[in-house]
Amino acid sequence: MAQTKIISKILYGICLVLSVGYLATGVYSVFCLLTGFGITPYGEGRFLHINYPFTGEPFLNVDNDYRYIVFSFLLILVSYGIFFLLSARVFWVFFQSKLFTRENIRELKVFYCYNIFFPLPLAVAANFFVEVEAMVWGLVFIHFMLGIFCLFLANIFAQGVNLQNEQDLFI
Repeated sequence: MAQTKIISKILYGICLVLSVGYLATGVYSVFCLLTGFGITPYGEGRFLHINYPFTGEPFLNVDNDYRYIVFSFLLILVSYGIFFLLSARVFWVFFQSKLFTRENIRELKVFYCYNIFFPLPLAVAANFFVEVEAMVWGLVFIHFMLGIFCLFLANIFAQGVNLQNEQDLFI
């Protein structure tokens, strides 16, 4: 179990950093796009550079089309920021002193609900406004499978909680 705790702590940290990175990039991008701060048009105005803060150096390149910006850029940044935050919370579960608890089941449930019910409607909605590449449908399937796997884990944890309560055990 010590190996699991070490690996989960490392993955927790990595996912937390990724989450903060994605969400901060999303917030910074929204700020730049709404205010025009740090934006440099190029390609005859068809594209935009979102520059690093307080520089003229390009950080992100986006199409100058609100549909692309919303559905292929911002929605992806924010949804993956949330995904990595929820992933960090799942890894947090595995280095707790008491593994089978209602709180841990709730963390797993939020993660599997997000992965099962969010990516497909997001991709379908985006498909009405922008072209969704074939790879995205593969990612939707991977998220769905990840959600199902986490659903199984949540059910195992629920069984563990029930056994603990019946036997007055600590697992």
